[in-house]
Amino acid sequence: MIEEPKPLTIKKKWKRPSGEQLKAFQNMPSGFVTDALDGQGTLSIDIKPVGDGRDINCVVVGAAVTAGNNAADIMGTLAALNFIQENDVLVASVSKHQGCAAAGDRVMGMLKNCGGAGFVTDGPMRDYKGLIEVGLPAWCTGLTPASPFTKGPATVGLPINIGGQNVESGDIIVADMDGVVVVPHNKIDFVINRLSQVSDLEYSLDAEVRGGLKIPDPVKALILKNNANFVDD
Repeated sequence: MIEEPKPLTIKKKWKRPSGEQLKAFQNMPSGFVTDALDGQGTLSIDIKPVGDGRDINCVVVGAAVTAGNNAADIMGTLAALNFIQENDVLVASVSKHQGCAAAGDRVMGMLKNCGGAGFVTDGPMRDYKGLIEVGLPAWCTGLTPASPFTKGPATVGLPINIGGQNVESGDIIVADMDGVVVVPHNKIDFVINRLSQVSDLEYSLDAEVRGGLKIPDPVKALILKNNANFVDD
């Protein structure tokens, strides 16, 4: 006889980013962060601010706490609440299942009560009116009235794959209206060091556009006859 698996597998400890490391990402657009990662770390565009950000200010920077769930199940998500610390972001995979909600207003309320700063999932959510009342930033694939089960098996604290990215507890999550970016724990300082360079370049280009820039100089150079092939008709 095959032994029944235990409903939960939990990793209780992981490396967390420091307060100073988290502070370095405050007020940084997600686009700047992914640029500093050389275009990496962005979750699938299917994962968007809940309600498209109409009623909840969907901006967050926090440390990831991971929950791995089977389809139509949220055992890992609920168990992960026990390990949430102030300003953590609960990142919950539901194996891309779209047939029922990955969380609703009660889960978000409990997450907020635990000190959590936000929620990210690859499934839909429910109870939109209640979600607005809770006011916690969340990213998901849409809305549905269907409820999930709580049976397991599930994981907490272990690596998960969500939105095309591998996420580990202790990674930094930077999310806003443009989407969600994951900064691996071992690249946090690297990204911080590059952010000032990226932000200086972005703000400089913004100023040039406001000043009337029409075509970037590098592109102008490519259009010159000796840098491009021109054809007739």
